[in-house]
Amino acid sequence: MLIVGGGGREHALAWKLAQSPSCEALFAAPGNAGTAQLGQNLDVRDTDIDGICQAAERERIDLVVVGPEAPLAAGLVDALGERGIAAFGPSRAAARLESSKWFAKSIMQRAGVAHARGELFESPAPAHKWLEMLGPDDLPVLKADGLAAGKGVIVPDHIDDAHAAVDDLFGGRYGSAGERVVIEDRLAGMEASAMAIVSGADVLPLPLSCDYKRIMNGDQGPNTGGMGVYAPPGFVPPDTDVFESIHGRVLRQMADDGCEFRGVLYAGLMVDDGAANVLEFNVRFGDPETQALMPLIEGDLLPVLAASARGEPLPSDAIVNSGRATVSVAVVSGGYPGSYETGHVIDGLDAVDTDVTVFHAGTALDDDGRVVTAGGRVLAVTAVADTLEAARGIAYDNVRRISFEDSFFRTDIALREVTR
Repeated sequence: MLIVGGGGREHALAWKLAQSPSCEALFAAPGNAGTAQLGQNLDVRDTDIDGICQAAERERIDLVVVGPEAPLAAGLVDALGERGIAAFGPSRAAARLESSKWFAKSIMQRAGVAHARGELFESPAPAHKWLEMLGPDDLPVLKADGLAAGKGVIVPDHIDDAHAAVDDLFGGRYGSAGERVVIEDRLAGMEASAMAIVSGADVLPLPLSCDYKRIMNGDQGPNTGGMGVYAPPGFVPPDTDVFESIHGRVLRQMADDGCEFRGVLYAGLMVDDGAANVLEFNVRFGDPETQALMPLIEGDLLPVLAASARGEPLPSDAIVNSGRATVSVAVVSGGYPGSYETGHVIDGLDAVDTDVTVFHAGTALDDDGRVVTAGGRVLAVTAVADTLEAARGIAYDNVRRISFEDSFFRTDIALREVTR
């Protein structure tokens, strides 16, 4: 088996899939210091389509699990399929649900899925004009239409900030992702993540979760790739069937359009008074959500992913939700999501409790075999317990045992849920 990617999500997937009796050998491309403990890292970038295909053929891989969005949008699953290699993830055409926010909106509109009203802009002048027509209290959300590594969403605090965001987006701050910009209504409520493993019309829901995108406590500061996550989110009513009203409708619309979906369909939701609206779709396991969910589900995940990759019915009894609670806290490099230094030695990994899992993200091994920082998000410290309060206490107790120069973490992950 080959896992494509080198972040915390990929380490979490490797950790779970390595437990399967069907997993004879595990490779990661490019992987990190965590995946190196479970298998063999390959010196191939996750966006190197030809390199990954060649590595899969060379190592006689029978299943490739694609983690990040960029290789999916670039058609990695299609390229592997042309070589007869099964790959878990959507085709390039189906991946447009994430690679183009406007495409996703058009699908939701035709499928009758509740979502934020929005407009597409291909140049700054019309976008500025549209903003000028808003009322003083109607602050919007601005999004790069393309892939921006989870950072292309701007939630302004003032209308002047919205105008500045238009200039940033069209000015190249997010590269080609900002060549088109979506401006949409700001929805009220709490955010939740709803992921499901999909094989055509077959949907296997995963536990709901809630992640934290802003860098600072109290949801202040710029967006990041994710500073922590907890599950389950108590603000989502247990009888809310988002997987039928959202995932099911979207999948049927995609099929009607001749674009069958396989892989993970992840709906980012805004939940207000029990009603859920879709903020956006992702077409892969969430990061950092996967780091919280993998220890929460019981059973063998590998046959589920393999069935999806082959377009077969999903073995619905292969995995189950343990019904427990989980909290995962990201430890990041100082300066993230801006500039930061790497190469700092990480201390305290051997002091973590045996029932706590530390997933590696931006890590590497130096010439002396020491684990060092190699990215912005470095680690995800994950605890599972019978209650969310207990899981939170365990997670933070262990986070404080780990240190590296200029390390930083939020101290309020799951706090609002615990104190509700």
